[in-house]
Amino acid sequence: MSRRTSAPASALVFDFGLKHIGVAVALTEENLARGIATVAARDGRPHWPALDALLDEWRPDRLVVGDPLNMDGSASPMAARARDFGQQIAERYGLAVDLVDERLSTFEALSRGADEQNAHARAAETIAETWLGRAPPPV
Repeated sequence: MSRRTSAPASALVFDFGLKHIGVAVALTEENLARGIATVAARDGRPHWPALDALLDEWRPDRLVVGDPLNMDGSASPMAARARDFGQQIAERYGLAVDLVDERLSTFEALSRGADEQNAHARAAETIAETWLGRAPPPV
């Protein structure tokens, strides 16, 4: 995994979970983040064909994974699992992966009116907004 060195045009952003993985798209030129899907997972293992289809459809320049930190900034027990997921998708898709602090992303999604069905994609959207806020301007 790496830190961003040049401005990508788009990213797929993931809110990692053991049963569900929320997915959002982030478009840097438009400064737009949008939750697009929730992918089923079994003990953190995603339904790979669903992720493959999203990568094929969106063809992102970069991938972003929410890093579930504790409120004090230390790594939570889920952080290692999320980081492993980031490593897996980096290897599978040959793209750089950024980790983004995702503290309170699910709370934010729910406070914006997300229901249980779309909370994961909306949490990914919140993570995408955070990533866009720190992304360098497009070249």
